[in-house]
Amino acid sequence: MDFSDIDARLLSRAGASKAFHEKWGWMIYWVGGKQFACEFITKVDAKAPYAGRHLLSLKCDPDRILELRAEYPEAVLPGYYSDGRTWISVDIDADLPENLIFDLCDQSYELVFAKLPKRIQSEICS
Repeated sequence: MDFSDIDARLLSRAGASKAFHEKWGWMIYWVGGKQFACEFITKVDAKAPYAGRHLLSLKCDPDRILELRAEYPEAVLPGYYSDGRTWISVDIDADLPENLIFDLCDQSYELVFAKLPKRIQSEICS
C-alpha cells in the first residue's frame, strides 16, 4: 500500500497534524497534543519480528488487538516501543486490506480524541 494514502487519511481528521521526530527518525501524528499514530522503518538489527519493517503504530481497542493478531499474525504486531495491550504496529508492506488499515487509522484517532479534555475537543471541532 502506498503510504501517501495512509498519510492523507491520518491528516484528514479534525485537528490532526504531524511532525518528524529527529532523534527516532519517526513521523508522529498528533491530535490535541496527544500522539495517535506514528510511521517508521525499523533498523535491520531491531529485535524480531520488527527488524527492517515499515511500520505504522496505532492506538487500538484491546479486544480488537486480539482479533487482529489472530487473523493477521505476521502483519499486525504488538506496538513497537509502546504498550502492546493498547497499541499495535501494522506492517505497511504486508498484504492487508486497504479498508482495514484506514479503519484502524480512524479508530486510533477516535480513541485518542475521546480521551482529550472536552474543552480541547470543542476547540478542535469548531
